[in-house]
Amino acid sequence: MSDLRDPAPYDALLLLSFGGPEGPDDVVPFLANVTRGRGIPEERLKEVGKHYFLFGGVSPINAQNRALLEVLRKDFTEHGLDLPVYWGNRNWAPYLTDTLREMIADGHRRIAVLATSAYASYSGCRQYRENLAESLAALEAEGLRVPRVDKLRHYFNHPGFVRPMVDGVLASLADLPEDVRTGAHLAFTTHSIPISAADTSGPVEEHGDGGAYVAEHLDVARLIIDAVREETGVEYPWQLVYQSRSGAPHIPWLEPDICDHLEALHDEGVPAVVVAPIGFVSDHMEVLYDLDTEATAKAAELGLPVRRSATVGADPRFAAAVRELVLERAATEQGRAAQRCALGALGPGHDLCPVGCCPARALKPAAAGADSPYA
Repeated sequence: MSDLRDPAPYDALLLLSFGGPEGPDDVVPFLANVTRGRGIPEERLKEVGKHYFLFGGVSPINAQNRALLEVLRKDFTEHGLDLPVYWGNRNWAPYLTDTLREMIADGHRRIAVLATSAYASYSGCRQYRENLAESLAALEAEGLRVPRVDKLRHYFNHPGFVRPMVDGVLASLADLPEDVRTGAHLAFTTHSIPISAADTSGPVEEHGDGGAYVAEHLDVARLIIDAVREETGVEYPWQLVYQSRSGAPHIPWLEPDICDHLEALHDEGVPAVVVAPIGFVSDHMEVLYDLDTEATAKAAELGLPVRRSATVGADPRFAAAVRELVLERAATEQGRAAQRCALGALGPGHDLCPVGCCPARALKPAAAGADSPYA
């Protein structure tokens, strides 16, 4: 095997995701897993889960991950990358601990981890690392020899992640009626998080004023706008907006909300909107419900033409990007120079999360970082 296709020291890739229910009976137990430790009563969980019940209790995220898993395996095989790919979730089957146990039984000792979250934040990075540490501790307590796990860097600005989103926006613009197309606005959406969490996202030197979380999303939005301008000749107005807020109403979260934004654009006389969910890897429930259901209903109420562009999902270009990220990290671990692909102003991110990066709500061990107990 050529050095350029040598994944050593890695002997497996773990696709690590959030998980979701796959039937009505799964919804409340799934939400109990998500909110574990917060003391939320079952009746409240049923209320929170009402949007899942609208879709038969099935979140699309697991099907999306199965599709991505197959595309990754196909890409690796076609490019001579001898690396098995496994899948584990934080909150539903297949559970992370069970998948790691299976990987240990299969003899894997050094595992690269791809989280289905492209940006820096506590919930999008550090919490995944805490889950990894928790699972490793549980397996160690079973007497197993735990592997080393290394989380791949954030890929929000990798060409293989950005270009599919550009194409999605272009397709949505083309689908608008011609008489409103050139006057359309672009609304780039991502998950709202508490302002305090945004301000402390990323390394310590990037904290403040939205932190790395907001900066990374803005960088991607500008990349997409620039590409759309180059291909259409139109400079579309745009804004980064937020969705899927939860939690206590007295705690400040990132704004504006997508539905409020649609109302404001309508009041300004904007003729059409393309909503681009750049903060999400796939069309999971928060895209399906918060955008395709709630925001679409708001737009219909306003009489505002809206198109929602596609997420990256299982696009083969994203699978190729994952392969490149694995080989890039492998080369670094081997002591070789690595080509680190990144677009935009921010450049490629760090391989190892530094101390103080996306700090925890409460002190918990986190794997795959500078403060990892499993180095």
